[in-house]
Amino acid sequence: MSGLLTGSLRPAPGTTPARALTIAGSDSGGGAGVQADLRTFQSCGVHGMSALTAVTVQNSVGVSGFHEIPVDTVVGQIEAVVTDIGVDAAKTGMLASAEIIRAVDDTCRRLGVGRGGRVPLVVDPVAASMHGDPLLRDNALDALRELFARATLVTPNLDEVRLLTGIVARDRAGLVDAAKAVHALGPEWVLIKAGHLVDDPDCVDVLRGVDADGEPRLVELPGPRFATPHTHGGGDTLASAITSALARGADVVDAVRFGKRYVVRAVRESYPLGSGIGPVSGFWRLGDAPV
Repeated sequence: MSGLLTGSLRPAPGTTPARALTIAGSDSGGGAGVQADLRTFQSCGVHGMSALTAVTVQNSVGVSGFHEIPVDTVVGQIEAVVTDIGVDAAKTGMLASAEIIRAVDDTCRRLGVGRGGRVPLVVDPVAASMHGDPLLRDNALDALRELFARATLVTPNLDEVRLLTGIVARDRAGLVDAAKAVHALGPEWVLIKAGHLVDDPDCVDVLRGVDADGEPRLVELPGPRFATPHTHGGGDTLASAITSALARGADVVDAVRFGKRYVVRAVRESYPLGSGIGPVSGFWRLGDAPV
């Protein structure tokens, strides 16, 4: 693990920390979306910025609706923070529609975010909530696939893999097949999350990319599987922890290892909330010093 990601992640007082941008939708229940991203950025020692793409009507039992932000407002938010404050890494979450996806793709290209630019981009291809409620318009999958070509890393779960490639992964061998199929869509790296592979006693995610010599590389990231239903926001938290590490200068493999460690702890310390599914928790990052 890179020395950038060990020990205290707290920036020195009075210094400008690394900066990360989330381009995503909100969660009125506070467990996922932009709220989870900004919470994770902060706990990883990174200054968080946001470009809101949609407002969801959401609580612990599901999503009952969402409202898309106008495309020019989404683009304006990205341009406003990147051209003034600057950004060291960015991520996407819920992008809602083909129009927003294509506008984000074009804006990132113009501003040097993502493949071909200086700023790494993590694409979390959010298509549905963990309750199964749709968070992406039906006509948007092609645009999402196109966005992958700009991504430094994409982080689909198995439901998203099925929607994007048609592959249904049922075991660890299927995870490798899924990684190859998503990688063929154009991102530099792909992380296949194994959280939905519920029959496996462990949770072994698979990272696929190309090393510095141009050779394919496959990295397994083992982790425990916890007997808890409270995993709301786990995917957002993983992607934003990885983005935080990239913003601090880590390479992709080290950043993903850091994100995996972070989300394992967050799931271990998740908590009930409302009458449905509670969120993963970043409270473990809080120190014990009195205010």
